[in-house]
Amino acid sequence: MNGIDAIIFDLGNVLLAFDESRAVERLAARTGKTRQQIEEYARGTPHVTELALGKVTKLRFFRTVAKDLAFDGTYQEFALLWSDIFTPIEPMIALAESLKNRLPRLLLSNTNAIHMDYVFEHYPFLQDFDAHVLSHEVGLLKPDPAIFQHALRTSGLAAARTVFLDDIAANAEAARHAGMQAIHYKSPDQARAELTKLGVSPI
Repeated sequence: MNGIDAIIFDLGNVLLAFDESRAVERLAARTGKTRQQIEEYARGTPHVTELALGKVTKLRFFRTVAKDLAFDGTYQEFALLWSDIFTPIEPMIALAESLKNRLPRLLLSNTNAIHMDYVFEHYPFLQDFDAHVLSHEVGLLKPDPAIFQHALRTSGLAAARTVFLDDIAANAEAARHAGMQAIHYKSPDQARAELTKLGVSPI
C-alpha cells in the first residue's frame, strides 16, 4: 500500500470526542463543591498524571480523590460519572473500520485504567485494533518520544512507513521527530484527504 505499513490513531478527539466538563459537573453535584473547586483540584493534584502513568492503581486513585473531595459514593459510581464523557466521532470510526484487515491499526493514547475500562466496554470495536499503546500501561506520556519508539519497537514497524494521527499539534510533531509520518487531525474529511495523499486509498 504505497509505502504505508500501519496507522496509529490517537483516541481522544480523534476516534472519541470527550467533554471533561460533564465529569466536573457530576462531581460538583455529588460533593457540594463548585465547578471551579473541582477544576482547580484536577489541575493542582499530581494524582491524575500518576494514574495516567500507571503509578497508582484505580482503587488508590479513587480512595484519594474521594477523600479529598468528600465523595461518599462507591468506586463503581465514581468510575461511571468520571468516565461517561465520551462521544463517538462516527466518520473516523468508519474510516478506521474501513482499514480493518487492510493495514495494522494501533491505538496510542494518553489515558488511564478507569477510562479504558469504560471505553472498552462501551466501544468494543476498539478492542479489535492490532495493538494498544496506553500511557498507564507503558509508563509514558505523549509527546515523550519514547512512547512512539515503544509503539514502533513492540509492533515491529518502520517509522517512515507508519502514519500517526493526533488532534494535538505537539504530539504530531513529536511523532515526526521520531521519523513517522504524522497528521495533525482537524476533521474527518481532512484526515481522509491526508491519508489519501499518503497512498492509503481508497478509504
